[in-house]
Amino acid sequence: MTKQTGERPGRPVTAARALAPKAALLAVLAEEGNLTRAATALGVPQPTVSRWLAGLSAELGTPVVVRDGRGIRLTKAGSYLAESAQEALAVLARGWRRAEAAADPERGEVVLAFLHTMGELRIPELLRAFRAEHPNVRFTLVQGAKADVLERLRAGTVDLALTSPPPEGPEFVAVELDRQELVVTVPGGHRLAGRRGVRVAELAREQFVGMKAGFGLRQLTDDLCAAAGFTPRHAFEGEEVDTLRGLVAAGLGVAILPAAEWALPPNVVEMSLRPKANRVIGLAWVTEEPLTPAVLSFRDFAVTRGTRRTKQEIRRTARR
Repeated sequence: MTKQTGERPGRPVTAARALAPKAALLAVLAEEGNLTRAATALGVPQPTVSRWLAGLSAELGTPVVVRDGRGIRLTKAGSYLAESAQEALAVLARGWRRAEAAADPERGEVVLAFLHTMGELRIPELLRAFRAEHPNVRFTLVQGAKADVLERLRAGTVDLALTSPPPEGPEFVAVELDRQELVVTVPGGHRLAGRRGVRVAELAREQFVGMKAGFGLRQLTDDLCAAAGFTPRHAFEGEEVDTLRGLVAAGLGVAILPAAEWALPPNVVEMSLRPKANRVIGLAWVTEEPLTPAVLSFRDFAVTRGTRRTKQEIRRTARR
C-alpha cells in the first residue's frame, strides 16, 4: 500500500523553481543577518525583499525569518533553505567559470571526433601545430567509425569531426582539408607485387582484408570494387590500418588503403591504383549548432592549414 502524504506530485520541483530567484537572498541573509544590508548587496529594493520572505513563509506554512534584536535571523526552516541555496550558488559559480572559459578562445575546450585511421600522425600533427599558438585550449578526443563519429556530431556530444569522405546534405557543413592517395597493398611475392600500377578489376578474384562496415575507408573500397564490376570478399575486417597492413604482410589478403605515411612493415608492397583514386578528408560540424570561440578558432586554423595542404597535393598530382 502506498503511503498517502498529502503532498502534491511534483510540488518540490515547482517550489524549487519558484525559489530560484530568491536563493541569493537567503544565502546573503544567512551571512548578514540584516534585511537592509541584504537588499543592498543584491541591488533589490527592501520592500521587494520583504515580499519575497513573506511569500516563502506563506508557501512553506512557517516563517523563514524572525526578528532578532535590531536584525533578523533565519528560522530552522529558513536555515535549511539557505544551506541549499548556498550549495546551489556554488554550483552556479562553477558553471559560470566554465562558461567564461568556454567563451574565451584561449582557454576553452574543443571536443574533436576523428576516424581510427587518422590517429597515428594526422591528429597529433594538427593539435601540436594549433597548441603552439594556443597552449591553453583543452582537447577531448573521440575516435570511432564514420557512422559513429557523425552520430556523435549530430547528438552534440562533439564539436567537430574529422572524417572521410566528408558528409553531404544540409545537416552538416564540411570543408575539404586534405586528400590521401589510395594504393593497392599486397604481400611481398604476390603476383602483382612488381607492378607500378594496378586496376581495381584485377583484384576481383583476391581475398581482401579491410575495415569493418560503417568505416569510410570500407565504403570507399566497396565503391571502387562495385565500379569495377565485383563485390570484394573480405576474409578479415578490422578497425586500424596498421592491423590491416600486418594481415597483408602475413599473406591473408590484399587491401586498398591510404598510402603509408611511415615506413611500410616488412613484406608489404604498395602500388598505385589505375586510374588514381584519393580519399578526401574533411572537417565537419552541425549546420545550426553555435560554436564556442575556442572551437571556432580551432576550426578556422584547421581549415586554413588543410586548405593549403590540399592545394599543394593537387599541384603535386597535376605534375605527375
